[in-house]
Amino acid sequence: MTTKKRYERPIITKINAGVTDKFGMRPKMPIISKIEGVAITDIIAKYGSPAFVISEKTIRKTYNEAKRAFSTRYPNVQFAWSYKTNYLDAVCQIFHSEGAWAEVVSGFEYDKAIANGIPGNKILFNGPDKSKDDLIKAVENGAFIHLDHFDELYELLSIADTSKKRPKVAIRVNMDTGVYPLWDRFGFNYENGEAWNALNRIMLSEKMDLVGLHTHIGTYMMTPDPYAVAASKLAELAVRVDKKYNHKIKYIDMGGGFASKNTLKGAYLPGKDTCPSFDQYAEAITNALINSELDPNKMPTLFLETGRALIDDAGYLVGTVLANKRLSNGRRSMIVDVGVNMLFTSFWYEHEIYPVKEVSANAEDTTIYGPLCMNIDVIRDVIKFPLLQKDDNYVIKRIGAYNMTQWMQFITLRPNIVLIDINGNTHIIREKETNESLTSHERVPAYLK
Repeated sequence: MTTKKRYERPIITKINAGVTDKFGMRPKMPIISKIEGVAITDIIAKYGSPAFVISEKTIRKTYNEAKRAFSTRYPNVQFAWSYKTNYLDAVCQIFHSEGAWAEVVSGFEYDKAIANGIPGNKILFNGPDKSKDDLIKAVENGAFIHLDHFDELYELLSIADTSKKRPKVAIRVNMDTGVYPLWDRFGFNYENGEAWNALNRIMLSEKMDLVGLHTHIGTYMMTPDPYAVAASKLAELAVRVDKKYNHKIKYIDMGGGFASKNTLKGAYLPGKDTCPSFDQYAEAITNALINSELDPNKMPTLFLETGRALIDDAGYLVGTVLANKRLSNGRRSMIVDVGVNMLFTSFWYEHEIYPVKEVSANAEDTTIYGPLCMNIDVIRDVIKFPLLQKDDNYVIKRIGAYNMTQWMQFITLRPNIVLIDINGNTHIIREKETNESLTSHERVPAYLK
């Protein structure tokens, strides 16, 4: 007995989403049925829907691409994994096994790094919120403390009076690199002399070891040129310190901010065609340092804290269609089981979403909503998309950065996170939430029971 073919209503729609090819035709949407050779339907059957999936193979490949780009252009390079980008222990351990140090911005992240086996002398401690206890711990463990403001500097000078160990410090420097808006809320400003003032106070105190200079000029930087400006200014500060105090800076930390291949909202061209490569970032930064007045016989180590560009490609989100509806303007909408509470970066990006199996070649403008009872729960405002039926599966690419650290428990419970290792085996690296795990920290007063 033959199965009756599924009915598809005819549609006539103007072209208003996406870009056609040179013949005025729209290419058929590709499918993604497997991640690193593992069928997505098998992942969902075993681990539930939705589920986050991380590829270890992609992490290692991307890391080594970045390392090659910089190490072939500069004599001494050290990466430090940005914990805030994705601080799942399994992810951190992969980066550490490749040789990355830890870059943390809170006492919580510092403790995670220590628990992951990273010694204090391989931790860069950034951020404006370091408590006194955090600073004492970092001094005792020999971590590199990146000072963010004068109050922190004075606090650490006080700690140094009683500590048996000398604090190892750098200062974070903010500056005008031609990028708007200027990120001047973090660190000491270069142009108004504040950074030079801080360096002089550290050197004259003789209570600390000034070891580095650090900057982080912005996020999702779509051109490498500002990094060249920043590197030149940090090099100039290092040269001034050397001339005045006969003291050489041991490292220059260029922070992160490298763009991944995601497409920002409002962009006309896709990010994979417009984002700079690691080679372009490396060329700008290393040229500026090598061509500066730094002593060529004692060049400082170049530190990099890039997070997003190292992990985004390794992350996927797989799930299931809940329903289809027609909006009042006639546009089709699709409701899926992932909302902005889990996919925080959907506020920033036009995420790539694909069917998991062959579906209709006909596509129309579609708004993709999450399951939350909120009007802002929009995964894609408009995308030319084929019709997926209820219970069909989908996959969203390039979601490895920030979604697993900025997600929220709201209306729905957070799902399993699955790692696919380099041999194609799957492992749960964070278990899904349950009502019991969610309420385990709650307390109800006796009179309400």
